[in-house]
Amino acid sequence: MKILVLGPGAREHAIVKALLAEESAHEVVCAPGNAGIAAAGVETPELDANDPVAVANFVQDRGFDLVVIGPEAPLVAGVADPLRERGVPVFGPGRAAAQLEGSKAFAKRIMAEAGVPTGRAMPVATTADAERVLDEFGAPYVVKADGLAAGKGVLVTEDRAAALAHVATWAPHGEVLIEEFLDGQEVSLFFFSDGHDVVPLSPAQDYKRIFDGDAGPNTGGMGAYSPLPWLPGAGSSSGGSSSGSGNDGPGFVEEITETVARPTVRQLEAEGTPFIGLLYCGLIVTSKGVRVIEFNARFGDPETQVVLPRLASPLSTYLLAAASGTLSAHPAPGFTDEVAVVVVLASEGYPGDVVTGRELTGIGPDGELADPIDGVHLVHAATKRDAQGRWIATGGRVLGAVARGADFADARSRAYTAIDRIRLEGGQHRTDIAARVVEA
Repeated sequence: MKILVLGPGAREHAIVKALLAEESAHEVVCAPGNAGIAAAGVETPELDANDPVAVANFVQDRGFDLVVIGPEAPLVAGVADPLRERGVPVFGPGRAAAQLEGSKAFAKRIMAEAGVPTGRAMPVATTADAERVLDEFGAPYVVKADGLAAGKGVLVTEDRAAALAHVATWAPHGEVLIEEFLDGQEVSLFFFSDGHDVVPLSPAQDYKRIFDGDAGPNTGGMGAYSPLPWLPGAGSSSGGSSSGSGNDGPGFVEEITETVARPTVRQLEAEGTPFIGLLYCGLIVTSKGVRVIEFNARFGDPETQVVLPRLASPLSTYLLAAASGTLSAHPAPGFTDEVAVVVVLASEGYPGDVVTGRELTGIGPDGELADPIDGVHLVHAATKRDAQGRWIATGGRVLGAVARGADFADARSRAYTAIDRIRLEGGQHRTDIAARVVEA
C-alpha cells in the first residue's frame, strides 16, 4: 500500500518503523515527519498536518491508499473529515468523535451515557466554584483543563492553593474540571475501532512525571513498558507469540473491552459520530475496580513505542480494516513474548522552559546509535541535523531508546545502556522506568 502517516514525533516514528518492518512492501511517507524518520530513508515532505484542506489536496495529488493520523491536534482540527468525504480510508476519528480527547467534559458525558466506570467530575468556571468543589472532593486535588494541553493541563496535588492557581491559569482558555482522586496502578490499553467493533492491543504502562519516584510535574511521558505481568488475570508465557494471552493480562483486557471500549464506541455510533481509529483508554486499577481516567483519540506516546515492537501481526492490516469498517473479519492481533522498555531523553528545563539547540552525540547518520546494541532502536521526537551533519535537540522530549529483551531486566539494561551512549548537555531522563517490575 501507499501510506501517509501524519505527524512529527516519536509516536509517528514508531508507526513508520512498524509499517516498514512488515513483509509486505509499503510505500510510506511521513509528513511533516522528523529528522530521525528522514534519516531512515523515508520521505518527509513539508505539510501542515493540522490543515484539513492542505492535507486533503496533498493526499489527492499523491494517491495514497491509507492515511494514518498520529497526533491529537489534526484530529480535533477535523483533518479526517474531508478525506473521508473524498473516499480516502483514514485511520483517525473525525472532528466530532475526536472530542473524546479534545474535551474532557464531552468524554465524561459519553462515559455517563455508556455506563463506563470513571471517577466523579465537576466543571468549574470561577474561583468560588473551584473552592467549593475542591472542599467537597478533598485532597489530593485533581484539576484538569478541558481541552488539549500537551500533557500539561493536569495537576494532582495536596496543595489547595496550587489547585486554585491551576484553575485560574486554565479557566480563561476554556472549561476546567475538578475530579475525584483515584489511587492505584495506571494502565494504558489501546483499541482499534472501526466505528462499531473494537479489537484490543497489549497493555502498557507509562511514566508521566518528570522525576524518579513519580515526583515533579506532569510531562508528555518519560518512558513506558509492555506487557504488564502484574495485571489481574495475567500469568506467565514463554516462547512464540500470543493473541492477548499469557502476560498480556487476558482477563483484564476482556473486562475493559466489554465494560469500557465497546460501550464507548457504540455510544458514539448511536450519536451519529462514529469513532474510527485508535481508542486509547487511560485506566487505573483501584481497590474498587478499574476506572477510566481519560480517553485519547490516537496512539499514546510513549506507549506506542513499546506496544508496536511486540506486535506479531501486520499493523497495516488493522489500520486499513479499522478505516474500512471490516475489523470483525480479522482475528485479534498476536504479540511476541518479548518485553519492551522505552526510556525518554529530554532537554534541560523540560517540561518548563526548555533549552534547545544543543548537540547530541552518540547517534549515527542513520539516526540510530553510532555504537549499536542488539535489540535496541531509537525513536526521534525533536531532533534535526545541521549543515555539518551534527544531531541537534530542538524540543523538550528529544528521543527515546527502545529495547526488546527476553525479560524486563534484559530489556531495561539494554535501554539504559543505549541512553548512556547518547550525550546531551543538560539532558535528563528517569532512571526508574520498569524498575518496579524487575524488583517484583
